[in-house]
Amino acid sequence: MSESTTRRTPSGEAPQMYQLKVTLPHLSVWRRLLVRGDASLALLHAAIQVAMGWTNSHLHQFIIGKNTYSDARMDEDMGFGGPPVLNEGKFTLMQVAPKEKAKFIYEYDFGDSWEHVITVEKIHGPDAANKGVALCVDGACACPPEDCGGIGGYLDLLDIIRDPKHEQYEYMLEWLGEGFDPESFDMGRVNTYLRKLKWPRTTENSLAKVLMERDDYLG
Repeated sequence: MSESTTRRTPSGEAPQMYQLKVTLPHLSVWRRLLVRGDASLALLHAAIQVAMGWTNSHLHQFIIGKNTYSDARMDEDMGFGGPPVLNEGKFTLMQVAPKEKAKFIYEYDFGDSWEHVITVEKIHGPDAANKGVALCVDGACACPPEDCGGIGGYLDLLDIIRDPKHEQYEYMLEWLGEGFDPESFDMGRVNTYLRKLKWPRTTENSLAKVLMERDDYLG
């Protein structure tokens, strides 16, 4: 990549690229991403939503060590007397996870409680930088449907749709809609929409547009 096409950090240096494995424990759903080290956690949230297949319809948070990071609108203690939630837009990936092998949690939908384990597998040098915010380089299986009841509910769903004799088989297929394949994963399609994320900040509205286009709601 030429110097002119590589986005620069404020110091003028090309950013390190973080190789992250994003996994849903107890399921076979995972993604391997290359993400700019100087990306904010807010931008990482957007990349995870796009890459995993979520629709950003629920609250989320990062749990890193003893700290919790989330949307700026959740910067209070939520009435539980705990430490305040930190603004994810003010912290970068390289600040909160400066070393390889670091692990932290990304939780999406506090009702279904989808806890993703994020592992920093490698930190690549600046020569690994790419034009976008993030790039998906591997992965497996489709994202669970929204509002399916978390891991337990999704495992029950899978049992039902694999058994045509189950009493809820037809109902579940109708609820899922056409074309749901739990084994499907299209890395090219993921990267098409990761490239649409805006640097250095993706607003909620712009993320919604990317996700709606990904899911064919914009025609």
